[in-house]
Amino acid sequence: MLRNVLKWTGVLLLVLFLYLLLGAIVPFVRQPEVSEQTKASFHPQALMDGDYSGQRVDIISDNEEALAERIRLISQAEDRIILSTFDFRADSAGEKVLAALLDAAARGVEVQVLVDGLSGLLRMEGNPDFYALSAQPNVQMKLYNPIRPWLPWTLMGRLHDKYLVVDETAFVLGGRNTFNFFLGSPEGGWTNYDWDALVWSDSNTDAMDQVVDYFQSVWDYKESKPFHNDPKLLQRKNVQKAADRLRQLYTQMERDHPDWFTQRDYKATTLPAGRITLLHNPIHAYAKEPICYYQMTEIMAQAGTDVYIHTPYLICNEWMLSQLADIAAASRSTYLLTNSVANNGNPFGSMDYWAHKQEIIDTGVNILEYDSGVSYHGKCARVGDRLSLIGSLNFDMRSAYVDTELMLVIDSPEVNSDMAREMGKYEDACLVVTGVDSCEPPEGHIPQEIPGSKYAVMTLMRLFIGWTRFLL
Repeated sequence: MLRNVLKWTGVLLLVLFLYLLLGAIVPFVRQPEVSEQTKASFHPQALMDGDYSGQRVDIISDNEEALAERIRLISQAEDRIILSTFDFRADSAGEKVLAALLDAAARGVEVQVLVDGLSGLLRMEGNPDFYALSAQPNVQMKLYNPIRPWLPWTLMGRLHDKYLVVDETAFVLGGRNTFNFFLGSPEGGWTNYDWDALVWSDSNTDAMDQVVDYFQSVWDYKESKPFHNDPKLLQRKNVQKAADRLRQLYTQMERDHPDWFTQRDYKATTLPAGRITLLHNPIHAYAKEPICYYQMTEIMAQAGTDVYIHTPYLICNEWMLSQLADIAAASRSTYLLTNSVANNGNPFGSMDYWAHKQEIIDTGVNILEYDSGVSYHGKCARVGDRLSLIGSLNFDMRSAYVDTELMLVIDSPEVNSDMAREMGKYEDACLVVTGVDSCEPPEGHIPQEIPGSKYAVMTLMRLFIGWTRFLL
């Protein structure tokens, strides 16, 4: 009797495991192609048709500046704040943002926070800091596609957008998540290098409308669910203590960092821009047409000029590689910067780049490997001397086909020149790839060695999960 019970229990567990595994993976095996409608409706030349209508841009390449600018904008908000992020944690940087949002809500500012459902489960559920904010008047919080194991086909599609909108005056959009690795000074010796674009105008602009309209479409999406927007949570002692602690933290920030709360002359400290265009993937949580990747690569291929691409990860199928080959063939020169295998903080990214490096070399792009010991997380590009692109999209299949993604295209020689200078700091420090196992390091740099343990792990990953690279 006991043997039969154990047998059938094992069978049921196996069936459950297969249900979860296949349910999560099978819907994404078939990757949608770019539709003829998308091809016919996208005209890269139109991205440079706009005039200089008052929009101004500042490139934020420093993590401490990125935190300071977020606090500054939130502290000066008068009407509405929108924050959308893939990963939000209540560490020291995340708590500072939470404290600023809590203070804004107390001033009567409407606050809307949209976070991916995976982060919501891992970082926010049960955390009194997030409950303290969500329970406040004037605050609404939602999770995009919350984790529901009983619906495994919904598990993979994630919200990968990262932006902050304040009133109708400014927004910050880029690749930074909302926690220590990306904002402020590093703690515990770990950080990521990344990028934001601050877009400012003294009146509402088309770029602002594009970002707000996009946010509203995701906010209204059926799979964006409320996150504990319940005032009764404030009756809990631990939530009350969290709210008090966040208020004290805000007061401490005002005392320790008065420059964060000083009015900035944005007109004098930003650069003029013409047309600014938001590219984005479909917002649903299922296998997506790779619109954002297609549009980005078409901009580069049709420009016929120099192209510089930065991406932390390279996990490409044949079509994505063919798009890279088209860029290399059409451009005067194409440089693609990514992390070296040893430097990459993403184990899946390390494994796939190591396994498929020759295929990338064969596209004809010039590969640069960042090898400084700090994992590079930047997703940006410059095309010729006018267009600059900054956002959340990695050159991997997850960004192309699975997640929501945003890329901002900025037409401005001044911004492009600034990007060239800032991106060049990373490019000048890179290894120049000359073959699968060879490179030319910059003067004085000794390339990192890949530990034997990492080789072993990558080999095992390639054997057992390499076939799921369409989800990585």
